[in-house]
Amino acid sequence: MSLTHFDAQGQAHMVDVSGKAETAREAVAEGLVVMAPETLALAQGGAAKGDVMGVARLAGIMGAKRTADLIPLCHPLPITKVSVELAAEPSLPGIRVTATVKTAGKTGVEMEALTAVSTACLTVYDMLKAAQKDMRIEGIRLLFKTGGKSGDFRAP
Repeated sequence: MSLTHFDAQGQAHMVDVSGKAETAREAVAEGLVVMAPETLALAQGGAAKGDVMGVARLAGIMGAKRTADLIPLCHPLPITKVSVELAAEPSLPGIRVTATVKTAGKTGVEMEALTAVSTACLTVYDMLKAAQKDMRIEGIRLLFKTGGKSGDFRAP
């Protein structure tokens, strides 16, 4: 299998998508911020910096929109939808972040969904780090994607 971001000489390049058809595309990604039960209670009850999950939701949306500025070979895309959901999960304990991104374009939005999740998780960490520095961000992964030449993908 060849990697699309390298040319025949092994040099990095942006993939030429000009010949591709525009199709409806969607990607869903998730990640976890694992923390102590006391820290989770702060996240749910309003920490000193305010609404932790609300701020992280906005940060995730902003992250999706700025993906091409952060990941060198990503195309800037006309994103048509970004939703970021944060759910407290006492069984972890922690917060599960799920992002859904949509576009109608020539390339997929997997990186935008993953960036949204990563940015939201980092924001949760930033807002709660005064209470707990050893929180873990883990399990960031693509759950689902549809559209494009490679077809649909669903994580096992």
